Amino acid sequence: MKARLILEDGTECIGTAFGAVTESLGEVVFNTGLTGYQEVLSDPSYCGQIVTMTYPLIGNYGINRDDFEAVRPFIHGFVVREHCDLPSNWRSTSTLDELLKAYEIPGISGVDTRMLTRKIRHFGTLKGMITTSDAPLEELVASLQQATLMTDQVSRVSTKSVFSAPGTGHRVVLVDYGSKHGILRELTKRGCDVVVVPYNVTAEEIRRLQPDGILLSNGPGDPKDVPQSIQTIAQILGEYPLFGICLGHQLFALASGADTEKLKFGHRGGNHPVKELTTGRTYITSQNHGYAVKEDSIAGTGLEVTHLALNDGTIEGLRDVKKQAFSVQYHPEAAPGPYDSGYLFDQFLDMIVSTKEEKSYAKTR
Repeated sequence: MKARLILEDGTECIGTAFGAVTESLGEVVFNTGLTGYQEVLSDPSYCGQIVTMTYPLIGNYGINRDDFEAVRPFIHGFVVREHCDLPSNWRSTSTLDELLKAYEIPGISGVDTRMLTRKIRHFGTLKGMITTSDAPLEELVASLQQATLMTDQVSRVSTKSVFSAPGTGHRVVLVDYGSKHGILRELTKRGCDVVVVPYNVTAEEIRRLQPDGILLSNGPGDPKDVPQSIQTIAQILGEYPLFGICLGHQLFALASGADTEKLKFGHRGGNHPVKELTTGRTYITSQNHGYAVKEDSIAGTGLEVTHLALNDGTIEGLRDVKKQAFSVQYHPEAAPGPYDSGYLFDQFLDMIVSTKEEKSYAKTR
């Protein structure tokens, strides 16, 4: 069946439909990963977006039970150059087409993804539509230009209730703004007693859980769309060691008095170089975000820049030494992508230990 990808600037890409035969709107973005399409599909940070994969062949190793980063995908569409419907992998239990059909997500193949990526890089992210309609292009573009994209993505992907992943180590409250399973895996394999809470948790509810540390997760959309979360973080800053990842990094910055801005086309993929300023070392990182902390807003907040993106110089890490808090814009849990930055979880736990020791020493004085 013929499918059409329509962009708000009037661009039309005609290809072949796969996945669900349905019409869907979203922000069209691109991901530069060579592999990891299952993890990309199931990353809640893509909620509301139509994802274009720059690698030409997608679906060749199928879908398996173990590589999901959430219980279900939240993307609004999938764009590929060539869709493989005969996967070959011993772990595969279903096809990409079957997964998209199961969750009512449309896909389109046969698209010139190189052209599409170049257009997004030049003009920035654009509203788009995947459809099988034969309606005139002008009519579809007009409706697309008038459409409003969702702003409540975090509420859609966050857990609705508190749950725990028991462990014998430090208690970490994981605030779920759309958390990937990889974050929970990194904490539990270090023995942490993890309590996962919804995005709209209050400061008092966090205090009642008596955490040793707090982790602010990744998530979709504009951080300013969740003002309640910013207020909660501001209320608990300095009370517990805190670690922010991706959207959590941006919310930490806003709660500290800094500002954020939308990037032209964002960072999405598993090959982004980031420089750690204290050591001068460069890490290859996994990233998925469309917003960044504004560098000129840091002054006077107590924040220090710890990491920078080498591709465009944007802020990739922050810390507030006095409040025992730090954050990174990229994904140390990877999945997909390199695991070079897993040491940040160890730094978080080291911060928890040192904070406990300081409190214990203060009590004995």
